[in-house]
Formats: sequence, structure tokens, C-alpha cells
Amino acid sequence: MTVDIDKTAGGPAGTPPTPPEAIKAIPVRHYGRYVSAVVAIALLAAVVYAFSQGKINWGAIPDYFFDDRVLTGMGKTLLITVLAMLIGVVGGILLAVMRLSKNPVTSSIAWFYIWFFRGTPVLVQLVVWFNLGLVFEYINLGPFYRDEWSDFMTPFLTALLGLGLNEAAYMAEICRAGLLAVDEGQTEAAHALGMSHTKTLRRIVVPQAMRVIVPPTGNEVINMLKTTSLVSVVQYAELFRVAQDIGQTSGAPAEMLFLAAAWYLLLTSVFSVGQYYLERYYARGSSRSLPPTPMQKIRANLFSLSNRSSTTGGAA
Repeated sequence: MTVDIDKTAGGPAGTPPTPPEAIKAIPVRHYGRYVSAVVAIALLAAVVYAFSQGKINWGAIPDYFFDDRVLTGMGKTLLITVLAMLIGVVGGILLAVMRLSKNPVTSSIAWFYIWFFRGTPVLVQLVVWFNLGLVFEYINLGPFYRDEWSDFMTPFLTALLGLGLNEAAYMAEICRAGLLAVDEGQTEAAHALGMSHTKTLRRIVVPQAMRVIVPPTGNEVINMLKTTSLVSVVQYAELFRVAQDIGQTSGAPAEMLFLAAAWYLLLTSVFSVGQYYLERYYARGSSRSLPPTPMQKIRANLFSLSNRSSTTGGAA
């Protein structure tokens, strides 16, 4: 008697095929990760222990956290950040267009501006603006304005010019990189349709360049927020300066510095969230699917957990 063997099934004819055995995957153990994690936890514990042993009045921080002087200084910090970045962005776009111009005079002026302001520290620029009264006794703008330099160059104007003009040099390079990232064929096509150079920049080039410009600009905003602490040297009463003054009068200088650091961390965190949504907005059209927002991630995790619990309950 012969038995008909189904070669495809691997057994006698009519019998179901043998299911494949489950693969027993053994994950590779990375002992270096465990060691690095232990070292990191040990260092963190050492830092926490060191600060816990210091003579720090931690209760002074919440007592002054919402003090009127601190809130006023924080408001001035935000004001100088926004206005300086506005000057930087507008000036950066203008300098980037000048730098890319075929006119050798305008491109040379833009290059010299960027070279000078990027090559000198912003702290030195602030002090120079503040002490120009030693060089110029009066500021004379003809029939429009004339006054003593010390009355004209206030701490607020010093901070605004020092930070804004310096930021324009960095924003010029960011904007230039964004403009160069747009394919030249689109500019040529716009010119072929009869669009002017200005309209081509406004309607074609700049909207596409924003995908490249926005991420580093967000970093510049956060950096500007922290750089405002330098204007304390020109007697502008922003957050850092106010924290120093409160620390000297209250006898808790270190605690007030921690307070200022906490406010800077809070503000930069808020700005980082805004930067994320702005980048997500300008990413439309460049990727098939946008990255999920934090709320969408939370909802997805909650949905997956509910599905797992319902599956487990049904199996039981």
C-alpha cells in the first residue's frame, strides 16, 4: 500500500499543514547602557545631595516667585526679547536680500555689517552703545531731533539697539540659507510669468524658505530670551537685574539667582512649545504626514491602553 504524500503540505494528503514554530527571539543585552544609567543616576544623586547640604533657604524662592518686582522684570525681559527679535528678523531679511543682490555695493555693505556684528561680542556692543556719550555730547538729527546723548540713549534703547542690531547679523545668515534652499527654477518660472523680483520673493520664495528659516529662528528667540540677562550691565531693570537687587536687599543672593533661573526655564519651555507648533505649521506640504502634537500623543497612548485593557478583559 502506498501513501500519497503532499509535498507542499509536508504530510499525508488531506492533513492540515504543520504551523511554523514560533521564533524565540532573545534580545541582545547592552551592558553599557546599564552601566551608563547607573553612573548618570549616581551623578544626579551626588548633585542633589550636595545642594541639600548647602546653606540655601529654599523657602525664599516661592516667597518671591510672584513678587511684583520680579513680575515687572519678567515683563521687561519679554518686551525686550520681542522687540529685539523684531528688529533682528526685519533687519536680517533686508540684509539677506542685500547679500544676495548682484549689486556689489549693497552686497558689500551687507557683508561688512554681518562681519562686524558677528565678530564682536554682544556684551561689548552693549557697553559701547551705553558709553557713546563719552564721544558724542549731543545727538543732532537736524530739524527732527536734537538732545543730549545721555538723555537720548536710555538703558532701554541701549538694550534694544545692542541686542536687535546684533541679532540682525545672525538672522541675515539664517534667511540667506533659507532663500538659497529654494530651487532657482521657481524664481525663473515666476519671472517668465511676468512677476517682479519683489513679488517673486513675497509670493514664491519666502513662503517656501520659511520651512528652513523657522527652526533656527525659534532657537534664536530662545537664545535672545537668555541673552537679555546681559543688559543688566547697562542698568536696564530686567529679570536678572531685579533678582540681583532683591538678593542684595533680602540677604538671599543665591536663592534669587535660582529664582531667576526657574523663570528663564519656564519661559523657554513655553517658547519651545510655540516653536514646535510653528514648525509643524510650516511643515505642511513638505511631508505626507505631520508629526503628532503632544495632545494627539496622549490620546493615542490612552486609546492603546484602553484597547489593551478591553482585550485582556475579553480574553479573561
